Amino acid sequence: MYDVVVIGAGVIGASIFRELTKYNLKVVVLEKEIDVAMGTSRANSAIIHAGYDPEEGTLMAKYNVWGSELFEELCKDLSVPYKKNGSLVLGFNDEDMITLEALYKNGNKNGVKGLALLSREETIKKEPNLSEKVRGALFAPTGAIVGPFEYTIALIENGVMNGGEARTSSEVIAIDKKEDVFTLTLKDKTKLECSYVINAAGVYADKVHNMICEETYRIMPRRGQYYVMDKSQGDIAAHTLFQCPSKKGKGVLVTPTVHGNLLVGPNSEDIEDKEDLSVTNEGLDAIKDAAKRTTDKINYRETIRSFSGLRALSDREDFIIEEDKKVKGFIDAAGMKSPGLSAAPAIALGVVDLLQKKGLKACLKATFNPKREQIRFMELPQEEKQALIKKDHRYGRIICRCENVTEGEIVDSIKRPVGATTVDAVKRRCRPGMGRCQGGFCGPRVQEILARELHLELQDIVLDRDHAYILTGKTK
Repeated sequence: MYDVVVIGAGVIGASIFRELTKYNLKVVVLEKEIDVAMGTSRANSAIIHAGYDPEEGTLMAKYNVWGSELFEELCKDLSVPYKKNGSLVLGFNDEDMITLEALYKNGNKNGVKGLALLSREETIKKEPNLSEKVRGALFAPTGAIVGPFEYTIALIENGVMNGGEARTSSEVIAIDKKEDVFTLTLKDKTKLECSYVINAAGVYADKVHNMICEETYRIMPRRGQYYVMDKSQGDIAAHTLFQCPSKKGKGVLVTPTVHGNLLVGPNSEDIEDKEDLSVTNEGLDAIKDAAKRTTDKINYRETIRSFSGLRALSDREDFIIEEDKKVKGFIDAAGMKSPGLSAAPAIALGVVDLLQKKGLKACLKATFNPKREQIRFMELPQEEKQALIKKDHRYGRIICRCENVTEGEIVDSIKRPVGATTVDAVKRRCRPGMGRCQGGFCGPRVQEILARELHLELQDIVLDRDHAYILTGKTK
């Protein structure tokens, strides 16, 4: 019998899960995929928004600004890459300049710190590679970039280290309630009982909600496609560069990543299929055309990958964070479109507060440890590298030459709490395959290490999901 079951191990579910492990509670997070951070948290813009655009008084505004303020310390505690690089919203004409003024006023109402309206000269001084057509910008110094899947994985790991339980390949197919006890049935017919359910199932949140509640909202997926540029393009922008937002979102952005690449995108496409992560020529061409308005300095021949992600749009304007009116103890954390990532730490605090108001008895644990360490070998001082290699020779063997990832780091990613079991799971944890060759050199070595450490046959190693096999057998 659990006190709380969290459904969905994306950044929202992971944030809530870790927050609950601060208390003397029995908590489990369930994820239907083979690994955590497999949905929107895996494929997004990796931006921590300052909070100037959500409408004043909304949950989006409240949690965005609050969450943004919490991120830096959390990333430090969890050993997650984070950089407060600031953002610029660019204006190109009279209409844009009016929009920038409105965003500036709205941001001040929302409590965003340090906002400033810049002239053309001030904007170009900050970003010399911008289009000559730029008229000015809104500068938000609190804007930041982060490793979104690294952050989500770290939250889950830290929650498990503090006594929580995480179950992958655990899809919920039915939810029932008798008196004050929920019974959740998983796809493998396992049944779990709990007092409270948190629905953080992303694009499937409406499906999970409707398993036990009357329909009160719908979730529609919105697909966004992206270019990932080689690190040779990483210096084109120092800040996150936005164009003025529209009804479909914040538009095509150009931003550095915490790892030194350049990210360009997304476009915006409302689709029906909640699994459609296809990338199209039309979508990529639209991104390229839109980004030229920001800068014409990007060399798209240096593209190393394109990908798409899905955002969970609800038929409501705001985040959905509430207890169902009829099914007491069932809490929705749904409709987390942008700025969902930015708001996640604050949403977790809000959900725990809501649970306590709804009767959850919880006392803080004196033993909670907020720290989670991860070795990034190439970032260590020379003497620490030498000491580590002396202790474990695998740190002296480079597996991924593009990202300089060692065998020791890969083994660690497999042995950690909720460790990697697939090639892409290793990739998300310590970056082999993220570089220019996209795993062309290191991919087979990663497969060999996974097979060895998990005691599996090489052909049993999958790319990212069950049955996504890479090898079928030996040829010689």
